[in-house]
Amino acid sequence: MKNSLFSILILMLVPTMAGAQENSTREKVWAVGLGSVNILDTYISQEKYRGEELRFVSYSAFHGTKHPNVVTQIMHEGSLQTASPRSEDADDIAGSYTFSYALRREWKPNHRLSFQAGAQAELALGFLYNSRNGNNPAQLKCGLNISPSGVVAWQLPLWRKVFLLRYEVSAPLVGAMFSPNYGQSYYEIFSRGNYDHNIVFTTPLNAPSLKQMLTVDIPIRRTILRVGYLGDFRQAEVNSLKYHTYSHLLVISLTRHI
Repeated sequence: MKNSLFSILILMLVPTMAGAQENSTREKVWAVGLGSVNILDTYISQEKYRGEELRFVSYSAFHGTKHPNVVTQIMHEGSLQTASPRSEDADDIAGSYTFSYALRREWKPNHRLSFQAGAQAELALGFLYNSRNGNNPAQLKCGLNISPSGVVAWQLPLWRKVFLLRYEVSAPLVGAMFSPNYGQSYYEIFSRGNYDHNIVFTTPLNAPSLKQMLTVDIPIRRTILRVGYLGDFRQAEVNSLKYHTYSHLLVISLTRHI
């Protein structure tokens, strides 16, 4: 199962590499997100940790010259999170990097409204460190997801300018993630090589998750200021352990059309 999922990711990336010369860059976005985060990882603690998150996002969107209705989106995300429990006697420090590749088809019923629908492959790597734990102070985060992905955009003429309202959403459908089993130490996994269902197949049944972003584009000369909300809700219950990371972020970005 693990090999088949990675094969799917490779197959999805092939059109991008093969057709790179056939695509023209239409949109480049650099964004910063700041907001709140809620973290639960019962391998480390039964407590929920609440704190702040800083996220950096960079992505490019391409329209094919041969197939202008096909949109390719490549995104890089990096985040840093700090959180504490109610007792404030410990700290969680978490970091992650996520690469995603989306391929969507676009429809335009009229000159103001557009829809995109397709699929997205996402690979995430990260860590979680707890300042209080002695035996198991850290957790490795690693996962692959295949998600349906969609975008709705509407142009709004206002004050002699054209504002763009945009909503983007994706929800993992199938994937795989790394997780220790209940009571299993990292020493057993990596030093002794004791595998115990540490690569887990995920679906909405054991890992219901959702990522959504609502933004408005404000034109400022040749640059567009994009402001909005990013909600990223990741959760899983595998190997008798529970995980979740709920992020609510204010996102500010600069967008260039090339």
